Amino acid sequence: MYNSKITGLGYYVPENVVTNDDLTQWMDTNDEWIQERTGIKERRWIDPKTDDNTSSMGAKAARIAIERAGLTKDDIDFIVFATLSPDMYFPGGGVRVQDMLDMPTIGALDVRNQCSGFIYSLSVADQFIKTGMYKNILVIGSENHSGGLERSTRGRGVTVIFGDGAGAAVLSRSEENGKGILSSHLHSEGKHAKELALEGPATGRWVPEIIQENDPNDVSYYPHMNGQFVFKHAVVRFSEAIVEGLQTNNLQATDIDMLIPHQANLRISQFVQKKFGLSDSQVHNNIMKYGNTTAASVIIALTEAWELGKIKDNDLVVLAAFGSGFTWGSVIIRW
Repeated sequence: MYNSKITGLGYYVPENVVTNDDLTQWMDTNDEWIQERTGIKERRWIDPKTDDNTSSMGAKAARIAIERAGLTKDDIDFIVFATLSPDMYFPGGGVRVQDMLDMPTIGALDVRNQCSGFIYSLSVADQFIKTGMYKNILVIGSENHSGGLERSTRGRGVTVIFGDGAGAAVLSRSEENGKGILSSHLHSEGKHAKELALEGPATGRWVPEIIQENDPNDVSYYPHMNGQFVFKHAVVRFSEAIVEGLQTNNLQATDIDMLIPHQANLRISQFVQKKFGLSDSQVHNNIMKYGNTTAASVIIALTEAWELGKIKDNDLVVLAAFGSGFTWGSVIIRW
């Protein structure tokens, strides 16, 4: 069985910066209220006047990752694309990236696991490589949240949190023992699905029906979240997934060189950091400037940490995420 290792990383975020103060034009909020609850100072939202969308942002991040891997688009054997915000209901973003990058007719798989989407996607790609089916796989996480957020006081509990952006990694076959992805761990608990969800539009409830009903109180086609409930479960599941990964590889928390948590809420990251006794230099957070970019958050943060020189050869890197579904998981990497 082969090993798989990350050979290239890249990310892209829209140029349009939306500060907490900017949000006051749509809703009753303020910078202090948002920072106290989330740690977010600003986020990137797509400017409608640009050509940015979920797929094109993923393609832009992918080009960077492929180049940094020392490969060309023709060297990629497969695409795994994670998002909760595809450009259209179907088809998904994977095939659109294949077209945008003018790739050969390789397979493209979309993963719909929201905040843990990149963790799940990396795990899927890892298995394809370890079994020998593929040699180089492009793994993308990309989100366009701003196109579907309720910009009003009623929707502020969700809207202030989310940002747009994309990240990509090239996962390649390696025969170097003890390096690359050591293990991945995936979980779900569907009974809490509606605590963080977008229930419509869907096959059971299309937008035109909602419009025809003309009900101003019906917001089922906007995301909704039971914030406190999600927070309480997140801090538990984050920790469980990290412990599971460490125990599987006979490691301790003291072995962690870099933790990249999903950027859901700075308070969650700080709680987990304290629980495992990690210093600020051992955890990379960027939610302050990008908000929660869901499936893109882990890969954007991983790329940024690597670019800053915070991840070095032979470091133990832990990726962890929790989100809608509920789904959660971790990936343990020896860099």
